[in-house]
Amino acid sequence: MPVSPARLAAYEILLRVEQGGAYATDLLHSSHLTRFSDADKALATELTMGVLRWRARLDQALASACDQPLARLDLEVLTALRLGAYQLAYLERVPARAAVHESVELAKRARKRSAAPLVNAVLRKIAGRRKAPHAGPSAEAANPRDLAERYSHPLWLVERWADNFGISSAARICDFDQRIPATALRLAADATDDDLRREGIEAAPGLLMARARRLVSGDVTRSKAFASGHVAIQDEASQLVAALVGTGARILDCCAAPGGKTSAIAERNPRAMILAAELHPHRARTLRRRAPQANVRVIAADALALPLDLPFDRVLADVPCSGTGTLVRNPEIKWRLQPSDLGDLHRKQVAILRAALDRVVPGGRLVYSTCSLEPEENADVVHQALANLSDFHVLDCRGELRKLQEAGELVWSELAALTREGFLQTLPGVHPCDGFFAAALEREPSS
Repeated sequence: MPVSPARLAAYEILLRVEQGGAYATDLLHSSHLTRFSDADKALATELTMGVLRWRARLDQALASACDQPLARLDLEVLTALRLGAYQLAYLERVPARAAVHESVELAKRARKRSAAPLVNAVLRKIAGRRKAPHAGPSAEAANPRDLAERYSHPLWLVERWADNFGISSAARICDFDQRIPATALRLAADATDDDLRREGIEAAPGLLMARARRLVSGDVTRSKAFASGHVAIQDEASQLVAALVGTGARILDCCAAPGGKTSAIAERNPRAMILAAELHPHRARTLRRRAPQANVRVIAADALALPLDLPFDRVLADVPCSGTGTLVRNPEIKWRLQPSDLGDLHRKQVAILRAALDRVVPGGRLVYSTCSLEPEENADVVHQALANLSDFHVLDCRGELRKLQEAGELVWSELAALTREGFLQTLPGVHPCDGFFAAALEREPSS
């Protein structure tokens, strides 16, 4: 029996994620899978994301059934075992025989034929326990260790969230991370729900933003509305950050890829000159496709040394970060990230923010943002960057959110729940979106 296309694709993607630092979501949307049927795409996605979300629990089950330490196994063998274990534990409709056999075949395809008996024996042991309940989402956990074990998260991350947000919020974050996320859409100003319905796409109203929608059914990526830019896939918290930038005549997005916020800013500022900078040329090309508006100029350049001597009245510094607010979409991050990485990121973020502040005109505004939940990347960066600057002050985001609410752009009613110490802070599971941080900084007008 040959290996099914979906299982082979998931296996190859998982290996690339582990070996090359790739992101599973990018690979699942690559051209390699365009020839797949909808059913095979769905299964490949389920297998890939499921293994990444539940990796620690899968490894725990495998370790209890394996006679040798998992650390001694070749990655190709361990990946085949994880795929089989995930199907046995979480996919009740998959026959145990198929899950075991195809994992064995995957090991053989990887030229690890000598490991085939081990894969077969380990997965058969796990299959024999298949009727035992596996731990699924539950908000009942007394401490970070319980949460980490139940929800397959690194303990050090859960401990941080419990310290910073409380154990109840930490539980909701972990629970959210393990679920299949809703697909959030952003409608352009001239797009309507009828446009989507005519193409067989059903969407519900957004929960944060008035122009947001939540996909109910249909493939929006195959629609004319998506191809023309009348609808984009963008998390609602990301849309909110873009709205915080406000309006201006000259706007800089200094770390702009992949381009969702750039496009949203361009829609709100159709007469503005918008400069979108991205360090890596291949990401700049993606940015151009994601932000096709005529008033957007894309350049491949380092935010620390932009090749233009222009001031801007609005600047967005959406800096590279750990991404701990997006684990529901990028679960591999939680297995890659180390505590020491936060210090390195902090230093880079402070440097980018300081460089971006130099670009703001007197009376202008900068929005600093991340999709991180970690204080080292958020408030700590803002405080350090402003430590020796007397001509900038922090705006209370509650006031800015109220303006968006009064303008009919923000539909979320509990504004206080969106802020911490005057900054925007959304938490996955607590709010209906990814975890984002934003600070609005204003430069004093010229005297």
